[in-house]
Amino acid sequence: MSGVVFALLVPEPPDSPGAAARDRLADLVGIGVALAYGGLMLSIGDATRPGAAVPWPVDAAVGLACCLALLVRRHRPVAVAAALLPVTAVSVAATGAAIVALFTVAVRRRARVALLLGAGYVAAGPVYFLLHDRPEFPVWVDLVARAGPALAAIGWGLFVGAHRRLTGSLRERAARLEAEQHLRVDQARLTERARIAREMHDVLAHRMSLVSLHAGALEVRTDARPEEISIAAAAIRGSVHDALQELRTVIGVLREGAAGRPEPPQPGLADLPALVDDARATGVTVTYTCEVPSPGPSVVLGRTAYRVVQEGLTNARKHSPGAVVRVRVDGRAGADLRVLVTNPVSGGGPVVPGAGVGLVGIGERVALVGGRVAHGPSADGFRLEAWLPWPA
Repeated sequence: MSGVVFALLVPEPPDSPGAAARDRLADLVGIGVALAYGGLMLSIGDATRPGAAVPWPVDAAVGLACCLALLVRRHRPVAVAAALLPVTAVSVAATGAAIVALFTVAVRRRARVALLLGAGYVAAGPVYFLLHDRPEFPVWVDLVARAGPALAAIGWGLFVGAHRRLTGSLRERAARLEAEQHLRVDQARLTERARIAREMHDVLAHRMSLVSLHAGALEVRTDARPEEISIAAAAIRGSVHDALQELRTVIGVLREGAAGRPEPPQPGLADLPALVDDARATGVTVTYTCEVPSPGPSVVLGRTAYRVVQEGLTNARKHSPGAVVRVRVDGRAGADLRVLVTNPVSGGGPVVPGAGVGLVGIGERVALVGGRVAHGPSADGFRLEAWLPWPA
């Protein structure tokens, strides 16, 4: 029975399903307990004997009215308890309602308030004793009969209040952790989408610069032979096909979500010769020097170096078509992996406009590995240089 009462008197959150029904049921249980306790005290006490402060029917009626007052105890627990305590000095049937009111105060207010009201409830015992003409029991019996149940109700109420605060704190913590988890997931998605956007710029800009270069060559070379036109058209078709494949892959990742999907192999330092050969196949003159001892740097450093060279070649084709591009990669463990791409600031052929975000992306990539990057005009023309820390 006590477990049922405990479950009913510990309310759920106000917005939880069925909270209003549980509150009504708790009110009925509280009133039932108050009536049962008051009826027990009325039957075994002095209220039914000669000399009582009030006739027992009046006592019972007053106790019933006090029990009905418990319906508002949830909203004004201290006021209800303070109003019921003086009534217990003349009505023993009201003691049940006073006990339930003390329990509610202990649940919803501080322990000091509940103990002060409990002391007032016990202090009403001698008043009831004095108002009785011929009490059958001594005054200390009334004090014990009041102090014992009052302390039990207050103690139980303090426990229920602490339990409710604990469960409320746990619910808030769970909700906060869930919200933080959603934020982490959203942040991971934004980070992944930003990474995909950078990859798209690096790859598609490289492919489309090849298309623009060949198309510009066809535009300038009006006297080109059919074989040359066929070669240029095939190169344009291949570059567009590769660009569409890359774009299809990126769109698929953005549409279906990147979480849990295996990423395709990313290029690294070993793929630089193929990148240079690809640029040479489009008619760009590239001198490539790589002085990196074996074993090479980490995968992350190799990937970053590849992206730096790729961006340098793309910018050279865009802004200095026909110029000689020099690529140099050197370094050693315990120092820096240096990547250098230079080209003259002018050359023959049409110039492809750029968005200006490629070098920004390279700066972010280099910063992520703890390196630094410099770019701009120099004695050699345009210079893109990156220093990537290579741990020993």
